[in-house]
Amino acid sequence: LHNAEILIRQDISTDELIDVIQGNRKYVKCLYVYNKIDMVTIEEIDALAREPRSVVISVKNQLHLDFLKQTLWDSMGLVRVFTKRKGAPPDLDDPVVLSEQRKFSSNTRSSSITVD
Repeated sequence: LHNAEILIRQDISTDELIDVIQGNRKYVKCLYVYNKIDMVTIEEIDALAREPRSVVISVKNQLHLDFLKQTLWDSMGLVRVFTKRKGAPPDLDDPVVLSEQRKFSSNTRSSSITVD
């Protein structure tokens, strides 16, 4: 590509244009995690928590860690698959973790599975 006239119908940066033309970039979702919320005011915490894809936590005080864990699982699209052998109870101690993008193979579809 040496010379072109390009019509762009949205506000993009130069980097985004180059990425589209070269096609060698892959953008992934991100999650902003703010720690040490025990050291700032409630107004600052509220402002941070209202930002998109943001989680506020305090590791020291063990605040919102369960919410962070659930948000990570949800944003990454992870699921637990519990396996079981024929005639045996399911193994609930050691699940297989898959992303929602993975497809179950044909032999898995016929098996008894529980997705959590």
